Amino acid sequence: MTELPPACRARLPEALALLRLLVALESPSTDKAAVDRCAGFVESTFRDFGLTTRRIPAEAAGDQLLADWPGLDPSAGRILLLLHLDTVWSIGALARMPIREENGRLYGPGVYDMKGSVVIVWLAMRALLDLEHRPRRTLRILFTGDEEIGSNASVDVIRAEARQSDLVLVMEPALPNGELKTARKGVGAFKVIARGRSSHAGGNHEKGVNAIEELAHHILALQKLTDYRRGTTVNVGVIHGGSRSNVVPDRAEIEVDFRVAALDEAGRIERAVQALQPVLNGAELEVSGGLNRPPLERNATMQATFEKARRIAAGIGLELKEGSTGGGSDGNFTAGLGIPTLDGLGAVGDGAHALHEHIVVESLAERAALLAALWMEWA
Repeated sequence: MTELPPACRARLPEALALLRLLVALESPSTDKAAVDRCAGFVESTFRDFGLTTRRIPAEAAGDQLLADWPGLDPSAGRILLLLHLDTVWSIGALARMPIREENGRLYGPGVYDMKGSVVIVWLAMRALLDLEHRPRRTLRILFTGDEEIGSNASVDVIRAEARQSDLVLVMEPALPNGELKTARKGVGAFKVIARGRSSHAGGNHEKGVNAIEELAHHILALQKLTDYRRGTTVNVGVIHGGSRSNVVPDRAEIEVDFRVAALDEAGRIERAVQALQPVLNGAELEVSGGLNRPPLERNATMQATFEKARRIAAGIGLELKEGSTGGGSDGNFTAGLGIPTLDGLGAVGDGAHALHEHIVVESLAERAALLAALWMEWA
């Protein structure tokens, strides 16, 4: 497979042109029409390879797109690739973050997370076709449209497809130095609503029950659930409440993010939050939410999967390394099912969700060669 890296590098200019087009198709998670337009472009692009495609409509998010590349041996099993077409950037972000190439880097909204990954898949296929190679296993590619907002519309499809696959390759961007992600924290969220009683802050202050004051007690309690030793963080990130300073507020709410390195920690956090009780007389609490993505743990399955990938990478002259991150991905869902999963196979770069978001251009060819090798050599 040593011919793969040069074959990918030969097609790099075309891949870069395709990536510019993709980034220009802004596709924020909350704009279904925009995500669907991007899915339509991707669908036509992969149909040019002769792949069969199918759309799965979604009401509250971008449609899911499935593409199949049949393997040479129908009995050899299937590899699932996971990608998402939605980004965190609103329409118009290109005005602040114009697509530009500078010092071997390509900048633009969504280029790293994760439109560069779409191009890596295209480049890997293009190189294999140029070399007249075809994987034995069938490749199924699932493009989703709501990963950045929790994957609520696509999680059932992700899990169903993973259960029918021997290996899941998650095309999330690599860690900054190119490492795969062999551990991710589990991700969850809560909303806590406090209800009190409104009154005039001057004339009848004593008759009111201040919902913001009620939440203040719980904000401190929630923040104290953080345990860095266990890899657990709890963050009260949003608070809403009140209308005017001279009115005792009768309603307030907070939004809470939590991350856990192990599944049993999720249970501890969920029990603690669900057990919150009102502190002020006359106040009421309403708690909703919980764990969204289970942890992707570096267990025996993950270690064996990475080691196999490391050996395959070495066969094409690449040194593969691993690392961990506090962010979640759709790989959390598939690893949680016990399916061998490799995450972080996307482009090398930096600045996910930040104004300096970029990819290292040369990494597109390197990651495409790695991806093609995994398709061809996975046993």
